[in-house]
Amino acid sequence: MNARFVQRGEAIDHTPAADVAAGDIVAVGKLVGVAKLDIKAGELGALALTGVYEVAKGNAAFAAGAEVAWDAASGKAVAAGAASSVKIGHAVAGAAEADAFVLVRLCQGLA
Repeated sequence: MNARFVQRGEAIDHTPAADVAAGDIVAVGKLVGVAKLDIKAGELGALALTGVYEVAKGNAAFAAGAEVAWDAASGKAVAAGAASSVKIGHAVAGAAEADAFVLVRLCQGLA
């Protein structure tokens, strides 16, 4: 046997080193999820890996379908390719520079 089913994959277990608030974006390497509930440091919680989320963004504009990245330092969505960012998904609707949020469909495994 090379593989055994463990879970569906819409969410994964996660034990953070620091407290995580519900709605926080958490990147573990290139795996990116959204905390479903508050998770205390050292305690097991869940990160959603699928779905569409309203994500805070800086002054970048996004076209529908554009790749979106997460900059943990600023706590904002940024254009893919920005330094120190990890890709989190695709914009499902356009967002102008002045918009505070972009709608993002989470997508794992983006290079």
